[in-house]
Amino acid sequence: MRTGHSPPLVSMSGVDKIFFGMYANKGVDFDLESGEVHALLGENGAGKTTLMNILAGIYSPDAGTIYAGGREVSFRSPRDAISAGIGMVHQHFMLAPVLTVWENMILGQDGVPFVLDRRRTVSQIKELSERYALSVDPEARVTSLSIGEQQRVEILKMLYRGTKVLILDEPTSVLTPQEARDFFAAVRMMTAAGHGIVLISHKIDEILSAAGRMTVLRRGERVGTIAARDADKETLAEMMVGRALRHFPKRRAEAPGPPVLSCRGINLKGGGDSKPLSDVTFELREKEILGVAGVAGNSQGELCEVLAGIRRADSGEMILRERSVAGLGAREFIELGISYIPIDRKGVGLVPNMNLCENVALKRYWRKPAAYGKVLIDWEYIAALTGELVGSYGVQTLSLESPVRLLSGGNLQKLMLARELSGSPSVILAMHPVWGLDVGAAEFVHERLTEERDRGAGVLLVSEDLDELLDMSDRIMVMSRGRIMGVIERPDAVSKEWIGLMMAGVPAEKAV
Repeated sequence: MRTGHSPPLVSMSGVDKIFFGMYANKGVDFDLESGEVHALLGENGAGKTTLMNILAGIYSPDAGTIYAGGREVSFRSPRDAISAGIGMVHQHFMLAPVLTVWENMILGQDGVPFVLDRRRTVSQIKELSERYALSVDPEARVTSLSIGEQQRVEILKMLYRGTKVLILDEPTSVLTPQEARDFFAAVRMMTAAGHGIVLISHKIDEILSAAGRMTVLRRGERVGTIAARDADKETLAEMMVGRALRHFPKRRAEAPGPPVLSCRGINLKGGGDSKPLSDVTFELREKEILGVAGVAGNSQGELCEVLAGIRRADSGEMILRERSVAGLGAREFIELGISYIPIDRKGVGLVPNMNLCENVALKRYWRKPAAYGKVLIDWEYIAALTGELVGSYGVQTLSLESPVRLLSGGNLQKLMLARELSGSPSVILAMHPVWGLDVGAAEFVHERLTEERDRGAGVLLVSEDLDELLDMSDRIMVMSRGRIMGVIERPDAVSKEWIGLMMAGVPAEKAV
């Protein structure tokens, strides 16, 4: 925090940013002290990332002033911001995968000599890595690193370039619980050394334990700034969404129906970046949410892709309502009532440069009433349907003709959810459906999935958040290294430690 009369590291006053005639930020004030973690909270689309993109030199403000170290500054590019000691680590990393860690450090940096001094650069990276407990091999290629290690590279890159202000956008959304603990230990070391950290996050519990102050934005405007000692989860959530959360009871299914999807001995060899599946056997019943627990990278994604018809299993049976569907393609799975909500919204779920109508059409353009015959699409019908879905799911957009890349993460998720849940599917494969979402958007998604279960669908809910699984699931299936470790029939009757042992590869009968 501030000592004596020293100015804040950065301050922003009356900042406006307008896109397509609408305010993304309006009259926003924000400041950051040396040695402080200042959290920035708000719903998806509230303007958090836009405001920090302005501070990082990616956008220019339409109004307002920015001060760094007590003097007014104007940035034309991120390079200008870095020269002023301000750097941003984005939610989607900006690294060159084919280059090594040390090569990424100097890529695009001013003053790099014609003959590169690899030894000196590697030595400097190792020193920074040890000082802030950000362990990484400077000579490893980025493509060989885990997501957590890549994040460390991004942070080290900013420290290597001399930044005093680090803006971290959703930094723990890609980390395991163990990696998140290590991350916050590094954050404490950085603030102890005088760095200021801006932490953009949706995770209120995490914010309360890490930040000294919190600023909340709603619809582009600053709602208020509150000290950690005066804040609690309910207060922050209400500031973010403008109302008290409903906390609807996530009751268990009273009477699950017969199996809607049965898998017997599913095997997938894997290869490349994919992981294998080994003898996967389970049943998903009508009117139930079957949670899938597991540490990231234990073949949960491969399982969902097999169940959605995107991958074909090497062996095994898949039975949908007494019909064998093994070997069928993705379009046939859609026709049979299987919907897939992937974790990758912009790569697998939606096409960024297509507009909302075109993305809604992707799951129905070949069949009536969306199609005339075999080649023509009824765009009038698609537009009416899209408008109905956008209205009922509260998707905030400038126009149905806007490319979906302009939507915030929460609105992308709502659009994908609206498309996938329309038509009353029998099976819903939901992979990390609230990943990166704020509390209001997560509440909305959970309500919709619960409603679909109560309607009669079988929901397979994949998540790395045990609290979410324990809250939402009627049963929990635990995966480790492509195998099913066991199915927990009564999630409320077991401990997290027991589930954790199964996630680590201990079969259910030995984890007791």
